[in-house]
Amino acid sequence: MSDMLSISTPDGNFDAYVAYPVQTPAPAVVVLQEIFGINGDMRETCDEYARQGYVALCPDLFWRIEPNVELTDRTEAEWQQALKYYNAFDVNTGVEDIAATIGFARGLPEVQGKIGSVGFCLGGLLSFLTAARTDVDASVSYYGGGTDQYLGELPKVKVPLMVHLAEEDEFIPADARQRVLAAVKGHANVEAFTYPGCHHAFARNQGAHYDAAAAQLANGRTAEFFRKHLK
Repeated sequence: MSDMLSISTPDGNFDAYVAYPVQTPAPAVVVLQEIFGINGDMRETCDEYARQGYVALCPDLFWRIEPNVELTDRTEAEWQQALKYYNAFDVNTGVEDIAATIGFARGLPEVQGKIGSVGFCLGGLLSFLTAARTDVDASVSYYGGGTDQYLGELPKVKVPLMVHLAEEDEFIPADARQRVLAAVKGHANVEAFTYPGCHHAFARNQGAHYDAAAAQLANGRTAEFFRKHLK
């Protein structure tokens, strides 16, 4: 079962796609979008977490620019539109909206217990920052572009964090990946994995660079991580 719910902030309201597990109350996972908005990929990701037993919420993080964006990675026109939203997006305000989503989730009758975050691409960076700046209980980052520019916030990450990086990522240069890997090394609460031969967004459902084997491996690691830290 799924629903679109409205989350209130001092600046206005925004929507979130919410998928529910068969049994509630349950822990929650906040799913953080790529640059394409709440699209079919994000809804399917939420539905999968619901099948795993979580209430899954995907907030509309582009709402301050344009509400209810829904794009794919399939056409050049959609890419150009998505990049416009990305360039106009304010990361700091985005994290505040994620914090509002976490607070909203804690108030839902269907949610009980811990709350995690998982993000992809832009959402991967935001999930890292969610671990550093909010009261989330555990976070996962898939190929978070720009994470290397925020490594100064790593000491603030006290919760369990998992990082997935593609070794052939065309949007995250090799030196940026190495900076992230070097920074997290030795942090007992952080696990980092790399995926040889994989491009950016290898776990995007129906995506152009979807890699079934790598996605299954990464998603399996994430599922085990959340079972350990949220349930």
